[in-house]
Amino acid sequence: MKVIQFCGYKNSGKTTLIAALIPQMKRQGMRIAVIKHDGHGFDMDREGTDTYRFREAGAEGIAIASPGRTAILRETELELDTLIHMYTDYDMVLVEGYKRMPYPKLVLLRGMEDRGLLDQVEEIRGIVVNPDMLKEPSGLQEIRHRLAVPLFTWNETERIATLILSL
Repeated sequence: MKVIQFCGYKNSGKTTLIAALIPQMKRQGMRIAVIKHDGHGFDMDREGTDTYRFREAGAEGIAIASPGRTAILRETELELDTLIHMYTDYDMVLVEGYKRMPYPKLVLLRGMEDRGLLDQVEEIRGIVVNPDMLKEPSGLQEIRHRLAVPLFTWNETERIATLILSL
C-alpha cells in the first residue's frame, strides 16, 4: 500500500486535485482510500437520522452499515497512522492534510505568497502550482532551485498521477 499526502493552505485545491486523480488511478486497477484532516471540526450526521439521535443520546461510537457502505463515527480524533492501518487492503491511501506527518507529499501553492509552506513540510515529492504562477517565472525558478522535485500545474493530472504511481 502506498501513502501520498496533499498539503496546501485552505482553498489551495487539494480536494479538487484528489477528486480528479482518483478516476485516473482507478483506471489503472487501483483501490483508493482517502483520509481528510479537518482542523476545524465537522459534522456528518444530520438532524432526524437515527445515528444523529444515538449521538445526541450520548453514544461515543456509532456504526451504520448497509449493503455496499459502512460508516463508523467516533467522538475522538484518531492518529493518522491508525487511520491508514484501517486501509491496508487498499492499493493507495491519499491523505489530505496532516502536513507534519512523514509520508511523501505533493505541496499545492495558490500563489507565490504560499512559498513558505515549502519550508514547513518534509518528504516533498512534487509541487503543484496555480497555472497563473507560470506568469511569474523568476519565482518558479527560485522554487525549482530550492527543491529538485517535479513542478506541475493544477490541470496536469495525468502527469501528477504518473508521478504518484511511480513513488
